[in-house]
Amino acid sequence: MQTLRQDIPAGLVVFLVALPLCLGIAQASGLPPFAGLLTGVIGGLLVTALSPSRFAVSGPAAGLVTIVVASIQTLGSFSAFLTALILAGVLQCMLGLLRAGRFISLVPGSVIKGMLAAIGLLLIMQQIPVALGAASDAGLQSLVSGEFSFSLSAMLVAGCGLLILWLWTTPAIKAVKALSWMPGPLVAVLFGCLATVLGDRLFPSLGEGLPRIVLPAFDSMSALVAELETPDWLAWQNPSVWVVAITLALVASLETLLSQEALKKLRPQHPAPSPNKEMFAQGIGNLTAGLLGAMPITAVIVRSSVNVSVGAQTKLSILLHGVLLLICGLWFSALLNAIPLASLAAVLLYTGYKLATPRLFVEQIRMGAQQYVPFLATIGGIIVFGMLAGIGIGIATQILCSIYQSHRNALQLTRYDDHYVLRFQQNLTFMHNPKLQGLLAEIPENSVVIVDHDNAEYMDPDVKAVLQDFGDSAGERGIRLSQWPVAVK
Repeated sequence: MQTLRQDIPAGLVVFLVALPLCLGIAQASGLPPFAGLLTGVIGGLLVTALSPSRFAVSGPAAGLVTIVVASIQTLGSFSAFLTALILAGVLQCMLGLLRAGRFISLVPGSVIKGMLAAIGLLLIMQQIPVALGAASDAGLQSLVSGEFSFSLSAMLVAGCGLLILWLWTTPAIKAVKALSWMPGPLVAVLFGCLATVLGDRLFPSLGEGLPRIVLPAFDSMSALVAELETPDWLAWQNPSVWVVAITLALVASLETLLSQEALKKLRPQHPAPSPNKEMFAQGIGNLTAGLLGAMPITAVIVRSSVNVSVGAQTKLSILLHGVLLLICGLWFSALLNAIPLASLAAVLLYTGYKLATPRLFVEQIRMGAQQYVPFLATIGGIIVFGMLAGIGIGIATQILCSIYQSHRNALQLTRYDDHYVLRFQQNLTFMHNPKLQGLLAEIPENSVVIVDHDNAEYMDPDVKAVLQDFGDSAGERGIRLSQWPVAVK
C-alpha cells in the first residue's frame, strides 16, 4: 500500500503516453484504432501479469508497423495475419521454454541499430502522406504521380504537432513542473483535437480536410464481440503465413529483449528478470492478441522508460494504464474520434526520427567500416527485401566483415635486417592460406625466419602443409628456420 502514491501517478502518465501511440500505431498499420487500444490492454494486463519485470510496459510497437502492413498485403487479409500472429505467439513460447533468450547477445549491435534505423525510415516514409492530408493508404509514389490532394489544415496540424514534440524536449519546458509531467505526444494530440473542434465550428471548410480516427461506440457486450476480428484457421496451410509468423516471432522477441537490456541500465532489478520468462509472457500475449483480433505485442522501451522516470515501484502502474486504456476504448470513443490523423502522424514521424536520427548514422560511420557497412546493409536489406531478409543480410555482412578483419590481423611479418619474424596472432584455418603464402613469398633467399606461434593453439592440416612445403625448400634457398612449427625434411 505504501507504493500507491508512486504507482498511481506513474500509471496515469504511462496511460497518457500510451494512448496516442496505440491509436497512431494501429492507424499506421491500416487497422481500426480499437485494435491498437485492445493491444495495449492485452499488453498492460495479461503480459504484465506474466512478465518477470516490474517496469517493462508492453503493447503495440512502432517497430512492427512496417511488418504488419507488408504482411497483410502479402497474406491478403487481416484474418490470415491473425493466424500468423497466433503461430508467432506459440513460437515465442517455445523459444522461452527452450531458453533461447541468451542468444540475443549473438546479434551484432550494428545489425540491431540498422534494424531500428530502417524501421524509423519506413515509418517516416509511410506517415509523410498522412501528415500532408491523406485519409487512406496513399503512398509516397502518389505525391510524385500528381494523384495526391494536399490538405492545408492537415499540414498545419502535423507541423504544429511536430513543433510541440520538439518543444517538449527543450530545457525551457522541462524546467516548468506543471508542463513537464504532461507527455509531449499527448499535448500534440490534444492540440489536434482542439483544431478539429474549432475547425468544425468556426472554419467548416478546413475541418473537412482534416481526416480523423473512427472508433466504434459499444452499447452492449455483443457489439464489442462483433467488432473483434477472428483468425482464418485454414490459413496455416499457406507457407507465407509461416514466414510471417517466424518474422514476427523473431523481430518481436528481439525488440522485447533489447528493451529489457536497455531497461536494466535505467532501473536495475535484483535478480535481473529472466529473458526466457519474458519471451514466454510475450508469446502468451501475442497468442491472445491473435485470438482476439489485436496487433503484435512487444515490450516498448519508450513507455517503459517513462514508467521508470515517473517513479513507478511495482507492476500496479502498468496494470492501471491497461485498465485506463480499456475504459477509454469502451466508454470514451466519441471523445477519441476528435483526434485527427495528422496529429497521430506527427507523433509517429517524431518516433521514426528518433529511431533513425542523423546522429546515429554519424556515430556508425565514425566507428569504421566494420560497423557502418553491416549497419547500412541491414537498412538497405530491410527497405528493399523486408525485415527478416534484411536482418539476415546484415548478419551475413557483419560475419564477412569480421572474417576479413580477423584474416587481416591473423598473420604479421616483420623484418629486422636479414631476420624475418612471422607472428601467428590466432588459430589458423585453411582460409588463412592465401595470406600465409603471400607473406612467405616476400621472404628472400639467405634469410633467417623466426616464427612466433604461441598464440596459435590450433593449425589446420592445410596450413601445416603450406609451412611444410616452405620448410622443405628453405635449405636450397639458404633460408634458416627458427621455432618452425612443423617438422621439415
